[in-house]
Amino acid sequence: MENTTNINEVDVLMVEDSPNDAELIVRALSKLNIANKIYWVKDGEEAVDFIFRTGKYTARNENFPLKVILLDLKLPKVNGLEVLTKIKGNESTKTIPVVIVTSSQEEKDLKEAYRLGANSYIVKPIDASSFIKALSEAGLYWLAINKPPIIK
Repeated sequence: MENTTNINEVDVLMVEDSPNDAELIVRALSKLNIANKIYWVKDGEEAVDFIFRTGKYTARNENFPLKVILLDLKLPKVNGLEVLTKIKGNESTKTIPVVIVTSSQEEKDLKEAYRLGANSYIVKPIDASSFIKALSEAGLYWLAINKPPIIK
């Protein structure tokens, strides 16, 4: 799977522990030709480090904001709801759109994600073609149509 090599030019942060799902997400976004700069982290702890420029990401330049974060809920080390809480609770990151992409259809997860500030909640479809279609549509909206505020 392709991953951007320059961590300062990332448009999309994909937080996904499943390599198969990550590959499908990359394929869906690549089809649109609008998100060439995707960075993939495999657990919630690495996501927090990337977003807040800590750990091995301290050198990441804050002048290159993320356009969207695709966040799984069921993650190792730090779960997705905890990551979402940190993102939306921080002044410098709270306006970054966070799209939950999860297999959880539990109503409590859905309600909690929105309560914490999720911008969208997508349940991973079982078959690959439906998954790619759903992510392509979400990617088109969040990367091409949505107009975020400029953070300085």
